[in-house]
Amino acid sequence: MSQPRRVPHCSHWGAYDLLVENDEIVGVEPSPLDPAPSPILRSVTAWLDPARRIKTPLVREGWLKARGRGGAGEGRGRERFVEVSWDQALALVNEEQARVREAHGPAAIFSGSYGWTSCGRFHHAQTLVKRWLNLAGGFTGHVDTYSYGAGPVILRHVLGGTDALTGRGTTLDAVARHAGTVVIVGALSGRTAQIEAGGLARRTLPRNIEALRKSGARIVHVSPLRDDVPADLGAEWWPIRPGTDAALLLGLAGEIVAAGREDADFLSRCTSGSELLLAHLRGEDDGRPKTAEWAAEITGLDAGAIRALARRFVETRSFVTLSWSLQRARFGEQPYWAGIALASVAGQIGLPGGGVGFGLGSTAGNGGPFGTGKAPSMTAGRNAIDSRIPVARICDMLENPGAPFTYEGETRPYPDVRMICWAGGNPFHHHQDLNRFARAWTRPETIVVQDPMFTATARRADIVLPASTSLERNDIAATSRSDSMIAMHRAVTPRWQARSDFEIFQELAERSGVREGFDEGLDEMGWLRRLYDESWAANRETLGVDGPSFDAFWEQGWCENPAREDHAYLAGFRADPEAEPLRTESGRIVLGSRTLAALAHDDCPAHAAWLAPEEWLGAPGAAERFHLVTQQPEGRLHSQLETGAASRDANKAHGREVATLNPGDAARLGVAEGDPVRLSNARGACLATARLSEAVRPGVAVLPTGAWWTPEAEGGLDLAGNPNVLTNDVPASAFSGGCAAYTCLVSVERASAPNQDAMARYDAEIAELVLAR
Repeated sequence: MSQPRRVPHCSHWGAYDLLVENDEIVGVEPSPLDPAPSPILRSVTAWLDPARRIKTPLVREGWLKARGRGGAGEGRGRERFVEVSWDQALALVNEEQARVREAHGPAAIFSGSYGWTSCGRFHHAQTLVKRWLNLAGGFTGHVDTYSYGAGPVILRHVLGGTDALTGRGTTLDAVARHAGTVVIVGALSGRTAQIEAGGLARRTLPRNIEALRKSGARIVHVSPLRDDVPADLGAEWWPIRPGTDAALLLGLAGEIVAAGREDADFLSRCTSGSELLLAHLRGEDDGRPKTAEWAAEITGLDAGAIRALARRFVETRSFVTLSWSLQRARFGEQPYWAGIALASVAGQIGLPGGGVGFGLGSTAGNGGPFGTGKAPSMTAGRNAIDSRIPVARICDMLENPGAPFTYEGETRPYPDVRMICWAGGNPFHHHQDLNRFARAWTRPETIVVQDPMFTATARRADIVLPASTSLERNDIAATSRSDSMIAMHRAVTPRWQARSDFEIFQELAERSGVREGFDEGLDEMGWLRRLYDESWAANRETLGVDGPSFDAFWEQGWCENPAREDHAYLAGFRADPEAEPLRTESGRIVLGSRTLAALAHDDCPAHAAWLAPEEWLGAPGAAERFHLVTQQPEGRLHSQLETGAASRDANKAHGREVATLNPGDAARLGVAEGDPVRLSNARGACLATARLSEAVRPGVAVLPTGAWWTPEAEGGLDLAGNPNVLTNDVPASAFSGGCAAYTCLVSVERASAPNQDAMARYDAEIAELVLAR
């Protein structure tokens, strides 16, 4: 009896081998390289499940009648699709981009294409669609991400770059070796550390958690959710009111200043504008000194504990890490800036294991050893026009063409978008206030979606192109945060009429007269060899290191990438600020900003500050409501593999998402474990299944992201438990325009729920949408 063929591969959840027989996957085995493989790996075969795959090119009936002349967008999501040939579909896409470009200019074509469709660096859908559109004459793009929008903007301004946010800051092994006090604000969780944008071979968080536990450091965990850190870390839990983290951090800094223990030498040598911050901490500008009592009143924490922690922060080597989630909120810049302020006042930045970090554990590579070499990556090329928006401001753009918006001190007009080309992403998962988004989505004349899966976004398209999954093509997994490159061998032949992202855009480039620039005469394997060889050529030149030949790498299935451990962020700058200046307005860490003072934004002042958001538990009338925390789910990534076994086991009950409440709150509501609950506010409503846990602060409801939006009717009750029918689509501030999903209050009540499984209903609706040829 023949043995299954073993195929090396990789996903966002790590490296693995696929066992293949007769063009079917019969098993999935984690890579032996990974000491802590993700349970999500067992779900990857769901990519081949026919229920949610797009099988053929499709065109919406109403759009075919109108042919981009407008007035038919209201039918998106309701009208049926007609199956067409690839030739017809690609001709329509190319004709539309040419028509819109000629009639309205290239800025009228928008391609956000924000998504995690594959960890492969070549078949990277959002890069390839932009490569085609750039060659064809340009388009409106986006900057930043939903994961972090406010964070990178404020860090570029205050620290001169985003290394501390994107995986090249202080490493956790350095913290475990050197720190005596570690403050975790938000999460340091295996739930998020099981994923990585470009894939990875080894997960290091469990090893670093164990080292932290054994280090003897005092670990304080500040979060409304106790389980945001592993239980075996032994952290003290400070159940803070959601959204008040900046107040705690400023209160800690204020106590240090009040005691006269600020590091005056560090502030003088390494920062600018510190006098503005210090005056604010003393209350000289608003009459409210930022004391432990001030912070306790806002955060709900104990003033004595805050004061004691402030003393310890200057008496020991101290490190504070802040999750990406903290800046996904109104005034999301402020907790990050306040963390920098605290670490600066205490003089900890640049010391081994000391200072501040952002997003450690938010992905697998963030906080672990980070790559120092060049990872393979396809390039989108150069956009011929300068038209872009913050990614979370799509609704504002669609609703207000020509209106001004601000971003990092610039004022720009929103383009008048007539066509959207979206590849490999699902904004009807990522975006806030989905009911508003659905209304705005009716405005463009033409929407093209390219994806393997019939997502809520694909359902609301005019032209749908079926892309293959990574299992059906060859690629390379790699990321700048990883210490390895992984070969992604094709495991099975493409299903139905699916084509690879490269093949689709190669054909569109041919039709628009730019194929030579798009594929440069190379096929799939030619490009993989070139990208791999270019990476090692760069590594030889810059680092003096070399890797195996492409053929050896492809046969072995992986190779090491140069990486760095035990790293102290800004150590060189601290030692000599004049020799290693930062790319800021002063060349130093900005604690008081001339730029922001001149801009005079009400929602992003010239120094770190606590600003009360419109929706928080301290707001008038909030006593009977809940602060909604929308965390990354345990059993999937965003909306990917929502129907997979890991997602069903970890996140679902009775076919809906699980909403976690404190037992005291549940008793007050008359809700028991497993009951259906209805979460609602003025923006929308959804159903979920109740789970009760003492690990949730009273007044908080937890609903993971990623359920596929399944409204009873457009704008109606969502049956699946998608929290983005509830979240607020407003900018973090006028400075960043970042997403503010975590600023959200909801009502919760026990509900009567339909017996129908929401996932089964979604599948049935897809089946009804498609008309055979």
